[in-house]
Amino acid sequence: MPIPVNHSKPVRVSAKESAYLQLQQWIIDGTLQPEEKLIDTDLAQALNLSRTPIREALQLLEVQGFVEMFPGKATRVTNVKKGDLKDLLPPLAVLQALSAELAIPNLDQDVFTLLEETNQRFIEAIQSQDGFSALKIDQEFHQIIVDAANNPYIYSILGSLQSHVRRQFFHHSLMLTRSSYDEHVEIIQTLKEKNPEKVTHLMKSNWVRTIDELSTVKSL
Repeated sequence: MPIPVNHSKPVRVSAKESAYLQLQQWIIDGTLQPEEKLIDTDLAQALNLSRTPIREALQLLEVQGFVEMFPGKATRVTNVKKGDLKDLLPPLAVLQALSAELAIPNLDQDVFTLLEETNQRFIEAIQSQDGFSALKIDQEFHQIIVDAANNPYIYSILGSLQSHVRRQFFHHSLMLTRSSYDEHVEIIQTLKEKNPEKVTHLMKSNWVRTIDELSTVKSL
């Protein structure tokens, strides 16, 4: 099980959370492959942690569906199931749309500037055909809006959904397109206009169009 040693480490978090975040990222980006066996002693050594936080992190990942544990036998990374993306994106679209509506009263020029700068980085990644960065920046863009909504329940549920969506994109080598950038521009403008009905429609359309585009991908 090849495990990177030069990885970035989260700061100001507990050992369990640090292990959880890093292992989740490795599963999402494919560093840890589907069905790969996970050995807690190896992971503990790689992360410079004791086995206890590793085991606790693996239990959390099992609850979220990223690993499966067979007591006394093995722990392994779950498979990426075909078709799951089509089940993940509709609820994600609805919650993202609700976040945008709730965020409107909390938005100021600083947030708009951040959204615009993030979207500019997004289009640059797309133009460079850097799908890995584009996907991460797209998540940053939507996360700014989710954070502004200031709803901890939506934040938590979306975090879980988004993690599985990112894993699907990485696993299937799916690429976001300029259409997403153009829609982001329109979303920002609509947020500035404080139009909840229109921004709800735009946010849903942003994700529904993605579903339509992905329907042409044979592996899905």
